[in-house]
Amino acid sequence: MTQRQSEAIVLRSWPFEEADLLVSLLTREQGRIKGVARHAMRSRRRFGGALEPMTCVRASYAEKPKQELVRLDAFEILWSPLSDPVDYGRTAALEFVAEVLEEVLPEQAPDDAMFRLAVAVVPEMQIGRIWLPVTYFALWILRLMGWMPALNHCATCAVDLRGRTVWYSESADGVVCDEDRRANSHALAAASVREAQRIFRSTIAELNAEDWPKRRSEDLRQFALTMLERHLERRVRSGRALERIQG
Repeated sequence: MTQRQSEAIVLRSWPFEEADLLVSLLTREQGRIKGVARHAMRSRRRFGGALEPMTCVRASYAEKPKQELVRLDAFEILWSPLSDPVDYGRTAALEFVAEVLEEVLPEQAPDDAMFRLAVAVVPEMQIGRIWLPVTYFALWILRLMGWMPALNHCATCAVDLRGRTVWYSESADGVVCDEDRRANSHALAAASVREAQRIFRSTIAELNAEDWPKRRSEDLRQFALTMLERHLERRVRSGRALERIQG
């Protein structure tokens, strides 16, 4: 048995055999892993509030050869989303990050860039300030996964699209010009394309100092969600919950 300790982010947990919990973690050293927190539903002594989604912890755990699940021994909270006020919008934004990471990352595949992205984005998600972090996170996930299409030329005719509205579809890769757009395509404004370029050049702290209401670059956020769902081949439940938020 190998004892390990790692900085980690709790993605989700669910009941597992009597009073145990099965926990999905994104660790810095080993990527996404799953482990069993023994008696976590009965006793809060070892884990306390550390099992809340998107809590950053120092996890102590043990792994045995040829076993998929590790044994979770203790969590030390490094940062908790519950340390700041919570409302429906912030809760949905945090769930969006957790759900996407859970779906896109294979198990036991270390990815420091993904870990650093999550650590940077989550603290920026505050009441009334969720839209830029959500957009930033979704676009960077697309880039890190290799799913972000080039926005400066038409995927069909290769015409230069800089400064122009581009079009995309749930059923095809890439973006196209107005002449090559497919039925039921969606528009991505030139201003939103420029915002995407800014997001890839700037830190989230720099951008989040600006005013980002829901209506700002809303089409860019919808584009990112559509691309994620296309590659995941499923709906992102928390993303749809975010869409229903007013204002």
